[in-house]
Amino acid sequence: MTEDTTDVGQLALIVVGGLVLIFVLVALFRSVRIVPQAVAVIVERLGRYSRTLDAGLHLLIPFIDRVRASVDLREQVVSFPPQPVITSDNLVVSIDTVIYFQVTSPKDAVYEIANYITGIEQLTVTTLRNVIGSMDLEQTLTSRDQINGQLRGVLDEATGKWGIRVNRVELKAIDPPASVQGSMEQQMRAERDRRAAILTAEGVKQSQILTAEGEKQSAILRAEGEAQSAILRAEGEARAILQVFDAVHRGDADPKLLAYQYLQTLPKIAAYPSNKMWFLPAELTGALGQMAKGFGGWPAPGATEADRPAGESPLADGDLPPVTLTDPAEALAEARRESAAATADATSAGTLSGRPFDPAAELGQHPGGAAVPPRPAAPAAPPVPPVPPQDAPPAPTRDEPPAPPQPRDQG
Repeated sequence: MTEDTTDVGQLALIVVGGLVLIFVLVALFRSVRIVPQAVAVIVERLGRYSRTLDAGLHLLIPFIDRVRASVDLREQVVSFPPQPVITSDNLVVSIDTVIYFQVTSPKDAVYEIANYITGIEQLTVTTLRNVIGSMDLEQTLTSRDQINGQLRGVLDEATGKWGIRVNRVELKAIDPPASVQGSMEQQMRAERDRRAAILTAEGVKQSQILTAEGEKQSAILRAEGEAQSAILRAEGEARAILQVFDAVHRGDADPKLLAYQYLQTLPKIAAYPSNKMWFLPAELTGALGQMAKGFGGWPAPGATEADRPAGESPLADGDLPPVTLTDPAEALAEARRESAAATADATSAGTLSGRPFDPAAELGQHPGGAAVPPRPAAPAAPPVPPVPPQDAPPAPTRDEPPAPPQPRDQG
């Protein structure tokens, strides 16, 4: 009986010792706390806030100090699900938001609000509805920065007492209804078509204006050239006729010479294929006499044909018009100046056409709106004086009197 009592006492002592050992180990484990970096630990003593533990090793009083919460001090990113929001023009849009925040006061984040993430979400939804409710759909889609700024200001002010700083608020997506999206696509397509039509019409208008201007300048220059050419041709033909007329009278052509020239001309007249028949006058001598009389010129008033000596022309020295032909070198220089002016006009017109620069295109495609100066005209070659024939006497100048005719051999 005594031995049984002793065994029971030893067993109870062992159990109590084990419980004490377990209690001591648990107390030691709870009295030592290691806090990692960027984490804050809130400690309560007998149910009241005691202190905030930073990163490192800390000792607590077992069964008196208790860890209330561990707060992450890093910047956190929370994405909220799409929220239906009504705009001022009564359209429902779905908006996804992303919040970037950071806990600055762990004590306030634990004791001022039960769940700060839920509070931030609900505050974001209500603030977003207030902001979007004052905007129409067009402003909502184009004013993201303004919406982000207003949301950040309201959230940062409201969460300041919670020990939280809102760094950024971003709208991840704004989704209007499907019917509104189709209408917006049609509107944008119509707007782009309108702009393309306007740009095409402007290009066609400018092209037609430049083409008409070029045709106008070309027609003016062509008309001026034809007028100058006709004037010079008429002056040359007039002077040639007068010089031939004067030469005939100075040479004192007789009927024999005229008859010889007449006979030489007749085969040329008959040489054309259309001339199938030609006639000779019955009295060739009378016809030649009339021709000689015609080349002799009409006598002056009060004088007869016999009063004019043979070999003298009825034209006075000043009757021939002065030579108005332009020097070939001067005419070439003037033509090059006009060509340079026309090139400059075309260059400026091509610069205003708006086409991109192309080095292989015309001079008017240079960028910057600056006209390219025309190339300098090459120096004109000096005119080569005509070489007189060896047997012909030198031609008299305009200031020198013509040489008297040589007497013909009467024998």
